[in-house]
Amino acid sequence: MANTAKKHTKNIAGAWFCTDADDDNGEGCIACNVCYTGAPDFFTEDENGNAFVKKQPTTPEELALCKEQMEACPVNSIGNNG
Repeated sequence: MANTAKKHTKNIAGAWFCTDADDDNGEGCIACNVCYTGAPDFFTEDENGNAFVKKQPTTPEELALCKEQMEACPVNSIGNNG
């Protein structure tokens, strides 16, 4: 599960978030690009390639797409507090 104490500072406010690359628990973003290529309307990358949430999903279809990215994340860097 993504570490809520290490959220990326660029995440937009809301339930969905990505963790910072500096997460000591090993759940930090590794800039693999899975989420921001799979759901570019919701995830994007910072200057180092690390992901953050730029738009919160609202519809069932959007939620399903973000959940798919969360499940595909190889380091559990995507979280949902909702």
